[in-house]
Amino acid sequence: MLDRLLLTEARIHEMADGLRAIARLPDPVGETLCAWRRPNGLQIRKVRVPIGVVVIVYEARPNVTADCAGLCLKSGNAVILRGGSEAHRSNTAIARALASAARGAGVPAGAIQLVPVTDRRGVDVLLSLVGLVDVVIPRGGEGLIRSVVEKAKVPVIKQYKGVCHTFVDAGADLPMARRICYNAKVQRPGVCNAMEHLLVHRAAAPAFLPAMARQYLAAGVELRGDEAARRVLRGLPVKAATEQDWPTEYLDLILSVKVVGSLDEAIRHVQRYGSGHSEAIVTRNRAHARRFLNEVDAACVYVNASTRFTDGGQFGLGAEIGISTDKLHARGPMGLEELTTYKYLVTGRGQIRG
Repeated sequence: MLDRLLLTEARIHEMADGLRAIARLPDPVGETLCAWRRPNGLQIRKVRVPIGVVVIVYEARPNVTADCAGLCLKSGNAVILRGGSEAHRSNTAIARALASAARGAGVPAGAIQLVPVTDRRGVDVLLSLVGLVDVVIPRGGEGLIRSVVEKAKVPVIKQYKGVCHTFVDAGADLPMARRICYNAKVQRPGVCNAMEHLLVHRAAAPAFLPAMARQYLAAGVELRGDEAARRVLRGLPVKAATEQDWPTEYLDLILSVKVVGSLDEAIRHVQRYGSGHSEAIVTRNRAHARRFLNEVDAACVYVNASTRFTDGGQFGLGAEIGISTDKLHARGPMGLEELTTYKYLVTGRGQIRG
């Protein structure tokens, strides 16, 4: 929590750099997605337009204030920001700076707003404003998101928990696998794209797991393993994983480890316990890589790379409004395009329908 709240000089520069990156991106509004002419002469164009009024309900991270305001403004939307009480003063300072700059640039007053109170009843009011609010995007813990979904009378785009896996296949490049797995868990464990569960093919486990486990333990990671993993790691402090561990998003230096007998078993485990966020395979086998890409149902599926790349900035989107685990209308890191909808523009010359 303290890491999410912290605003260092470097992070403030990152927020500013993110806004500059958003400004440099092409304007999505007005883009013609496709166009065609009907036999009767009607000309039809499918064109991107803003969604309208976007409400962001979020916790902790004050950089969300800048990222979301910039993305909404660039995509032609008005934004109402409702941050958590723990970062209220930081959010207020950032929002005031952005709103003042926007007005100075000719943006209509009110295009960027921050709810000035932290009372939870304010969120309930926003969620009921049918006809005034076009979409709500909650960013935060699973409890916050479920509360918003249950109470909302307006559309919601959801990001549920990030239960992310990495599967180390038989014959994988083990030094590369160790780099990827260490980064995915340790680099920043308190975020939704961090790996929470490590799956290892039993053919790779004896050579891979002991050295990997020692790296994790040296970094302060608590390991929880199934019976097969604990046999391989006998003599190391590894707790027994329980059924409750596999669907858990720890957001901490805790990792569950399971030894599997095949790619099929790994995919079945991911499909049963994953949250549809980000999943990875480390493999040299191209057929296995293709199967993992095609069969794993998640917003982002990786081959030989860390799940920590599931991020709007890392994807070249400038920043992100969130990472959707929905399938409609947005999925994965949400940038400018995901903050638009479309309409059909139809031009005729007096045609009528017979």
